[in-house]
Amino acid sequence: MKTSFFLLLIGFNICLAKAQAVTYPHPVKYITVHQEQKTMRMAYMDVAPARPSTGKSVILFHGKNFNGAYWRDVIAFLSKAGYRVIVPDQVGWGKSGYPDLHYSFHALAANSKQLLDTLKINNVTVIAHSMGGMLATRFTLLYPNLVTQLILENPIGLEDYRTFVPYSPIDSLYTSELSATYASYKKYQQSYYPEWKPDYEEWVQAQAAALKDPRFKQIAWVNALTYDMIYEQPVCYEFKNITVPTLLVIGQADRTIVGKARVPKTLVDQHGQYPALGKQTQQQIPGSQLVELPGVGHIPHVQSLDAYRKAVLSFLAN
Repeated sequence: MKTSFFLLLIGFNICLAKAQAVTYPHPVKYITVHQEQKTMRMAYMDVAPARPSTGKSVILFHGKNFNGAYWRDVIAFLSKAGYRVIVPDQVGWGKSGYPDLHYSFHALAANSKQLLDTLKINNVTVIAHSMGGMLATRFTLLYPNLVTQLILENPIGLEDYRTFVPYSPIDSLYTSELSATYASYKKYQQSYYPEWKPDYEEWVQAQAAALKDPRFKQIAWVNALTYDMIYEQPVCYEFKNITVPTLLVIGQADRTIVGKARVPKTLVDQHGQYPALGKQTQQQIPGSQLVELPGVGHIPHVQSLDAYRKAVLSFLAN
């Protein structure tokens, strides 16, 4: 029994060591942003076209359990196609600061606008995944003259979670975040895919890097605050106001619900149904297009890169 426990402990520590070793695919730079009388750093990658430039720029918005690093393969194909690619870590994620703030999609959008202003980018295509889709929606509504095209990849927030997910106080959310382990992160990420593959482990490792970070309690608090942001700031009622050309890329096997563990079992199957939510959202966004990916879960750009690349580049060419 002691030997088994010792081996398990070694394996756990190896996983954490790997998490700390996760690297970004391109050099990381920083800008300084200000909010609520606080100053913080916002990290980003700025990747030049790898072939003659189209003269166009793309900004990528990551999901809640991720950072800019998981866009690696998307950056590669966009750069190869001639696009300049901007990849921020939003404040509260990745290599950016973790301040104690009132987190809002409005503020995250304003930070992203400041980044683009700093880089003197006046027109941009926005590609966003998961929570990034909620941010991209708010960003597009705030700055419609800046956004030329919008691509939403399995965004969360296609329904109002407040209407069926029981409320949890931030202190309870924080307690839950403090109890996180490598195993709990992995179990949650396994729900993103119909079938788990070893290649997906690196994104668990990236998330689990926080467990060894000396700021872990601070990160856990920010994780709780940003969950509350998602819960309390729905965007689904405003899809009808989006006026830019929009593409929805929806993995049909996705059943993500934010706060799913608290949803009564009798209601679980009534929500998180991405095949229906994708169609419903397309009908709400005037003139939008929908690409449905059968057998694909929550992260098409990881699980089904070729199909995702084809959908994205085809849309961008229009």
